[in-house]
Amino acid sequence: MDLPDNSFKAALSRGELQLGLWSSLCSNIAAEVVAYSGFDWILVDTEHSPNEPPAVLGQLQAMQAGTAAPIVRPAWNDPVLIKRLLDIGATGILVPFVQNAEEAARAVAACRYPPTGIRGITASGRASRYGRINGYLEKAGSEICVLVQIETAAALEQLEAIAQVDGVDGIFIGPSDLSASLGYIGKPGHPEVQAAIRSAAERLAALGKPGGILTSSEAEARRYIEWGFRFVAVGTDLGLLARGADTLVRSFKQSQPSASG
Repeated sequence: MDLPDNSFKAALSRGELQLGLWSSLCSNIAAEVVAYSGFDWILVDTEHSPNEPPAVLGQLQAMQAGTAAPIVRPAWNDPVLIKRLLDIGATGILVPFVQNAEEAARAVAACRYPPTGIRGITASGRASRYGRINGYLEKAGSEICVLVQIETAAALEQLEAIAQVDGVDGIFIGPSDLSASLGYIGKPGHPEVQAAIRSAAERLAALGKPGGILTSSEAEARRYIEWGFRFVAVGTDLGLLARGADTLVRSFKQSQPSASG
């Protein structure tokens, strides 16, 4: 058995737009539902969701036949957390809160086997199809997609150094934490925050490094794509559920006659 190509990583390297969805519901059923929607990638979150490896494993299994490549965000830039996610079959990792080139290099090292990295070895995990993939240990590093997240003003100052770390395949801009770092907490749409995001997109484009971002606003998503972001999450499963439920119940309650009537 051969190691499958990472189609998401290959598309990013070609500069192709990849549309994604954020998944925070921690449900294999929800993951399977959205995996068939036509997205190019789905972010399975463990940083801000009560998502642990056994549940993530179920979501990865549920998404396997869908269109979307699963990207998993560990709770921290921790080689133990990253190792466990890779061993259960994650082929893309988004590492949060990377502040400088040294931290980016540590994230890459956590996704590579020695001698170029520090990932621990198992010969029988799900990632290698339980030991069936020929040469998995030698080939895995070339197919794992390593994305790092910049979400502070200090990290933005280091953007070029972070982006040029060997093995970093893309840079994700975290708009919510960035807005807080810039003094506009809860206001990622503030003009100064948006100017910083646009500047980041332009700087990444100049380096030829794919940039990513998340928004639930269609207008913002289209603007970010126009600015040059190449992997854009255009919503969240949690947001879709909440808005859909709110809209449904409101459509009935607003049509009911009042008690006085």
